[in-house]
Amino acid sequence: MKYYRLVDSYGDLSLAVETAENRVENLTSVEEDLDDISDLAKTASLCGMSIDDLCRDILESGDAEEIILSEVLNSSQGGNREYRLDRPLDPPEVWAAGVTYKSSEMERRRESDTPDIYSNVYNADRPEVFLKSTAARCMGPYDNLGIRSDSTWNVPEPELAFVIHKGDIIGYTIGNDMSSRSIEGDNPLYLPQAKFYDQSCAIGPCFATAESIPNPQNLSIECIIIRSGETVFTGTTSTSEMARTCVEISDWLQRSNQVPDFTTVLTGTSIVPPPNFTLNEGDKVIISVEGIGVLENDVTVV
Repeated sequence: MKYYRLVDSYGDLSLAVETAENRVENLTSVEEDLDDISDLAKTASLCGMSIDDLCRDILESGDAEEIILSEVLNSSQGGNREYRLDRPLDPPEVWAAGVTYKSSEMERRRESDTPDIYSNVYNADRPEVFLKSTAARCMGPYDNLGIRSDSTWNVPEPELAFVIHKGDIIGYTIGNDMSSRSIEGDNPLYLPQAKFYDQSCAIGPCFATAESIPNPQNLSIECIIIRSGETVFTGTTSTSEMARTCVEISDWLQRSNQVPDFTTVLTGTSIVPPPNFTLNEGDKVIISVEGIGVLENDVTVV
């Protein structure tokens, strides 16, 4: 099942679950203290239940408010409906894995003055994992995403993301690992500055439980970039091309490193715009992942 966090005109949060095409039901209208997926996940764990089974029990216990999802999406883009989309969860940490696709290795080699290190990472047992974002820097659907004012080459990185609770992967969302390629290309040791800055990450539009994504290693991903109403880039890939699975990345991340519950992990990309392309302020980045949905953000300079 897919869960959306909604915010109303008063700033109050609700947790809603998609129960039919273009329809969500408001779990908070049944249980007023339940307004976040973390609450549902923690309660399910304590009860020895799956998140989805607990959700079904809640829906059966009351008369949940029904909401048209397309109206929420319209409101999130500037409409006047009651609800708009919020970030699906508040990740205490966002980590990312790099060079998990062959095409990513090739692009990193092309941009770098020290290309061999990327081949070494791609072929090594140990993956590249790095701290990508904190909750304050992580944006949600339709929020503005940042490109650095001191970078001349900036690109989005559309990625499948997973969420960890008690050491296990409990669900998935979409991530955008914004990257300053000119900075990392100058020197790989500049990676933290190329990746970790204000508004450098987005997740959304929803949280899809692990039960609803039976094979995360076979999902199609698409990225579209729109500039002044025209499509200037489009690319597609599949998570089947990943050199490492989500489970492997999760295992390596947590070795000698206890991450907080609801840490979110971006799994790498193989959709990379050509070297002559850089994001401009006002561009729109639209990322689609099969079984999860669409994450859309506009670009601003930070």
